[in-house]
Amino acid sequence: MKLSGNKILITGGASGIGLGLTERFISEGNTVIICGRRESVLQAAKEKYPSLITRVCDLSSEAERTEMYNWIATEHSDLNVLVNNAGIQNWMNVEDDDFFDKAKNEIVTNIEAPIHLTTLFQQLSSLTTIMNVTSGLSFVPFAKVPVYSATKAFFHSFTLSLRYLLQAKNIEVVEIIPPALNTDLGGLGLHDSAPPVSVFIEGIFEQLKAGKTELTFGFSEAMANGSQADLKGAFGRLNP
Repeated sequence: MKLSGNKILITGGASGIGLGLTERFISEGNTVIICGRRESVLQAAKEKYPSLITRVCDLSSEAERTEMYNWIATEHSDLNVLVNNAGIQNWMNVEDDDFFDKAKNEIVTNIEAPIHLTTLFQQLSSLTTIMNVTSGLSFVPFAKVPVYSATKAFFHSFTLSLRYLLQAKNIEVVEIIPPALNTDLGGLGLHDSAPPVSVFIEGIFEQLKAGKTELTFGFSEAMANGSQADLKGAFGRLNP
C-alpha cells in the first residue's frame, strides 16, 4: 500500500484507533474522510484537522450505510482506501438481562456493517485497498467481552477470505490487529494502563512501509504467531 496521495474513508475515525489512523494518514499527505454517529465528535476532529471531510453516519443502519456509499460514489468517486475501523465492545455476562440486546448491537456494528461496506465499496473502480481492524482477541477470547471477541474472530476469518477473493480485482486487503490500547473502548478507564495509541500507530506504519499486510503489535503479535499451547496459556491468563 502506498502511504501518501490516497483518498481514505475511516469509519469511527474521530476517536481511539480511528483518530490515530486519521492523524497519521493526514500527516503522510492523504485526503481523509471520517464518519461516525456523533456530529460533535466529528466536528471536534475537524477543528483540530481542518482538511478533514466528515460525514454523520450511524453504521448500525443499513440505509445510512448505503446513503454514505452513494454520497462518496458521487462526491468522492476517486476514493481508493476503505478502513473498516468502527466497533463497539460491551463488558457483559450471558446472565445479564440485556445480554442479547447488547450482543445484537455488537454483531451489527462489528460484523454486518463492515461486510456491507465492503460489498458496496469494492464496486468503486478506484478502490485499491481495504483495511480491516480486528483484534488480538481474534485469536484468544477475553470472556468479559464474549461477543466482541467472537465478532473479531469472525472478522479476522472474513479478512483472510477477502484477501483471496479480491486478488483478481487487484484490491489489497490489510488486517490491522491491535492489542488492548489506552482508549475508551468498552468504557472509560478500562484500558488506562494499556499502551498509547500513538505507539501502536508508529509500529504498524513501520510494518506498512515494509509491505506487510498483517499488522500486529505486542500482545496481538504474540497471539497471531502463537502455537496452540501459547493460545491456551494466554486464555488462562486472560480468564483466571
